[in-house]
Amino acid sequence: MVSVPRLVIAAPASGSGKTTVATGLMAAFAGRGLAVSPHKVGPDYIDPGYHALATGRPGRNLDAYMCGPGLIAPLFTHGASGCDLAVVEGVMGLYDGASGQGELASTAQVSKLLRAPVVLVVDASSQSRSVAALVHGFASWDPEVRIGGVILNKVASDRHEALLREALDESGLPVLGVLRRAPQVATPSRHLGLVPVAERQTDALEAVRAMGDRVREGCDLDALMALARSAPALPDEAWEPQAYPQEGARPVVAVAGGAAFTFAYAEHAELLTAAGAEVAVFDPLHDEKLPAGTAGLVIGGGFPEVYGPELSANEPLRRAVTDLALSGAPVAAECAGLLYLARELDGRPMCGVLDASARMSERLTLGYRQAVAVSDSVLAVAGTRLRGHEFHRTVLEPGAGATPAWGLHQPERRVEGFVQQGVHASYLHTHWAAEPGVARRFVERCRG
Repeated sequence: MVSVPRLVIAAPASGSGKTTVATGLMAAFAGRGLAVSPHKVGPDYIDPGYHALATGRPGRNLDAYMCGPGLIAPLFTHGASGCDLAVVEGVMGLYDGASGQGELASTAQVSKLLRAPVVLVVDASSQSRSVAALVHGFASWDPEVRIGGVILNKVASDRHEALLREALDESGLPVLGVLRRAPQVATPSRHLGLVPVAERQTDALEAVRAMGDRVREGCDLDALMALARSAPALPDEAWEPQAYPQEGARPVVAVAGGAAFTFAYAEHAELLTAAGAEVAVFDPLHDEKLPAGTAGLVIGGGFPEVYGPELSANEPLRRAVTDLALSGAPVAAECAGLLYLARELDGRPMCGVLDASARMSERLTLGYRQAVAVSDSVLAVAGTRLRGHEFHRTVLEPGAGATPAWGLHQPERRVEGFVQQGVHASYLHTHWAAEPGVARRFVERCRG
């Protein structure tokens, strides 16, 4: 049995202030000297960066669609090991999940899997007594979801606060915090959400500090901690990346990082390390060489279109990546990594590993996907089934090579991506904890 005090921060809808409250709580409790474990429901890569700033620990995702419901509690316990408190930021509205899949991947489902109390963040900017009806509806919709209290956000004045508190007195749920409107702590957004921490490190630190101050001043931290401690013990053992017997030197797996490639799950590096690799992070914006001894390359997601000129200008690194790929070494690229390997992006030369051209688009491609490996590759054998997520505003022409990476079954049937020599490149983001054999297979290929 594992007992970690924990809270899930949810809201009736996106835009209510979940990220502000969750990140502020993490910063406020960390400021008290507590070890705080940060988590995010769903496939989001950006919010966990702010969580990591607030806590000094890796932000981790809990995605019941990609990893399956059975892995949620073990992944949570792995991340929260040794911590005094865990704060889980929800996704969208409390009961919103994967399209057409009922509660799957919703914040509500994750709260039930974690047996964690929920704090509902309500945007109260345009209501008074109606807030009680809203809260009552959310609290009574699913009796298995335990809403332990409410934090009122965007409250206009003392009079407004009094009206809201009076209305909520009838709901039976305590008001655990009241936050006034404060545009100075707003964080800038882009078409895929907040601007990543790596692109605005100093400003992001300031924003996180301001969120922590707001929450510290407006919320009852003692009451919130008491609510967190009311969560019962979890019976699940912690997930751990399976270690394999090592023979000989550990192959170096270079992992792209820096401001252009910020999308990564913490478990991927842990899985690579457990499979026997030495993980070496490099920055394609600044490093002109791959890490010494690179035997394999992982290029995740991010915003290469924002840094297209800089990535294109770093010709020595582009040549190094091309040479590595042409040598047959294992290369795994997701989304931004796919674009980086293309011939060009918005007319600027990229690595040219793939005979494809990429450009920005007005259309946002977003959603969960069911995928099957079309052929054997450095990541999977043909027929391997995985679930993933697409999240981009670019178009690649052609969208698939002679040997595609994946056959997708949702929302429409199509093939996409490229498998050639040791390269596996695709728009699809996947979570390797759902199929640990991916990391092991990749490292084995790196060994030659």
